[in-house]
Amino acid sequence: MIHFLISVFGSSNYWYIVFRSTAPILLVTLGAVISEQAGISNMALEGAMLWAALVGVIVSAATGSAWMGLAAGILASILVCVTLWYFALKLEANAVLVGVALNLVAHGGTVFVLYSLTGDKGISSSLASKTLPFIKIPLIQDIPWLGKIISGQNIVVYISIIAVVVLNLILNKYTIGRRIKATGANVEAARSAGINPDRVKLFALVIAGVLAGFAGCFLSMGYTSNFTSGIAAGRGYVANAAQVVAGGTAVGAIFAALIFGLTDALATFLQNVGMPPELIQALPYAVTILGFIVVTLSRDRREAARKRALFSGGAASGGAGDGGTAKKQAEGTGA
Repeated sequence: MIHFLISVFGSSNYWYIVFRSTAPILLVTLGAVISEQAGISNMALEGAMLWAALVGVIVSAATGSAWMGLAAGILASILVCVTLWYFALKLEANAVLVGVALNLVAHGGTVFVLYSLTGDKGISSSLASKTLPFIKIPLIQDIPWLGKIISGQNIVVYISIIAVVVLNLILNKYTIGRRIKATGANVEAARSAGINPDRVKLFALVIAGVLAGFAGCFLSMGYTSNFTSGIAAGRGYVANAAQVVAGGTAVGAIFAALIFGLTDALATFLQNVGMPPELIQALPYAVTILGFIVVTLSRDRREAARKRALFSGGAASGGAGDGGTAKKQAEGTGA
């Protein structure tokens, strides 16, 4: 088994799959990060990916253009996130329950729409949908081993890397990023500072919709070449756990997404050693959850230690202050 793992980790094909597997979960994790920073739990990311994947396939098949399919898929994803905003913010419904409801509608609705339009059940086999292009990078593609990993990926893989940079700039360098963080930290304080929390949350959810749209279209027009029922495979839910591991940062989302990408790619190779397929399919999710638990426990332990140190320091300072006061009182009375 050790020799098998060494051969896998040394294979350029394995790392190529890691990049490919990480891209969609990275994009949707970034969507969860910006939503959470704005103070709203975006549980609708799963449904947003499903609608994007289906609409992208349908429109690309109808127009003959993968780019039109991508644009339509992103628009469908944005619509899901705006629906979440309307119910959660305008109608004051519970955001988590609304998100789960939208996911349930997406799971059944995408299959219903596909069957109504094509007669296909569960897979868009009759649609001649297009795929997003794979990019060969000059010079890099000629580098031994490394060129096979970096070059030749789908364009969405490179977009996911760009998205990390852009979102990091938005959250840390621009005014809108400060407004997003202020809204997520304290809505009333943000409102008193002249910030419109509803608009800020809408902006954050639209960005999350764009990111989930890219992820969904990639799954049906890059990762595979058709739509299948439940193609998101729980990635939207995993993203909400991964954003906690990411610590609310765009850069941290890379490492959180890599946990999933590494194990998902490894699961592909483990099929060759006779492991049960059910265990192989569950492995990426189990490892991601384990990472979430470890990070959460570690963070709680650090926070508890910080509070203990703060309390001990305050108590010592208070004790010294009491002693000083007593001494002054004694001197004043001539004792």
